[in-house]
Amino acid sequence: MLAQPYQLYVERRDASRNMARFYAMSIEQTLFGQICLIRRWGRIGAYGQTMQHSFDREDEAVRLFLDLLRQKRNRGYRPREKGDAERGS
Repeated sequence: MLAQPYQLYVERRDASRNMARFYAMSIEQTLFGQICLIRRWGRIGAYGQTMQHSFDREDEAVRLFLDLLRQKRNRGYRPREKGDAERGS
């Protein structure tokens, strides 16, 4: 069982480069008791791509989750701004 829920959704927008990307991650437990880190990414408004990583221990999944979060923040991904949901973006 997971100690706590892990979920993340960040975006990177740059109108001058016509860039509107999202990156989402969550850590979930499978029916067989393994821990999975599920990643989704792509252009905002599209389903994008998905990748799944399986682990035997939660701390391994959390370590990868935090490493990926650090990489995305360094590349300019930020949480969705409050007004974005209201504008329908």
